[in-house]
Amino acid sequence: MSPRRDPRDDAGADGRHEREAAHRAPPPGDRSPACSGRVVFVGAGPGSADLITLRGARWLARAEVVLVDALADPALLALAPQARWIDVGKRGYGRATAQATIDALLVHFARRHRVVVRLKGGDPSLFGRLEEELAAVAAHGIETEVVPGVTAACAAAAEARRPLTRRGRGRSVALVTAVGAEGMLPAGRRADTEVCYMAGRRLAQLGGRLRAAGWPAQSPVVVVSNAGSADARTSVHRLDALADAAELHGGRPTVVTVGAGAAPVAPQPVLQAAALSRPRMPALAPLARGEAPVAPA
Repeated sequence: MSPRRDPRDDAGADGRHEREAAHRAPPPGDRSPACSGRVVFVGAGPGSADLITLRGARWLARAEVVLVDALADPALLALAPQARWIDVGKRGYGRATAQATIDALLVHFARRHRVVVRLKGGDPSLFGRLEEELAAVAAHGIETEVVPGVTAACAAAAEARRPLTRRGRGRSVALVTAVGAEGMLPAGRRADTEVCYMAGRRLAQLGGRLRAAGWPAQSPVVVVSNAGSADARTSVHRLDALADAAELHGGRPTVVTVGAGAAPVAPQPVLQAAALSRPRMPALAPLARGEAPVAPA
């Protein structure tokens, strides 16, 4: 079987990715054959390919078409060498495939193939537009399944070795996005621990918004970028010094944790504002058609 390209190679020049995706989508009112397949929404997990679940890997091994997000590890291609991979990624402040185009592609391919996998970074149910895509597919009577994945908040807690919940003082966790409508920062104080996604370009402003929402200036904060990847970076701060994290994490997929879940676990060395080093997992070997995936040794 000939090798397939990394799906991120489709980015190309400005606008080409969007034009190519739009070209692949059927026009409105497309009269396609009656649907016979299903769409499986699979959480790829954050960062490295080996964080995908076994169920997710098994669905990839059966997929005929994979619509993949921008942040999915290219090594996941090895789990579905038989499939056609289509990049439909969205990146904040960068190129993005229109949601209507993604919806149309899901319906289009599900009508022509038995298994279409919609591969999403992290967990499909968290900030992944899952509601819109489920509704679009269901409107055409197409079967669906959702396979959960490891979300970035959990990967960040693992990188920092700081549990999100704590006995007696960390009983609630709020997951929020740092990118709101019209560029607003929807920061608040809703729980003992607040986890802000997509915060890499908003660290300086986010600190001020969290303080305005009632978080004390001395609140502990953990910042993790590229959580779950070999090049993950972790730094710790007081809330009033969160802007200091911008130089280390700026422009990278970043999660900010404030409150009880950001407090150190004693005894534990203080994490410095530098990249953590850890061994890289071996590359995933390509699978033959129908072969069951095997975790790296």
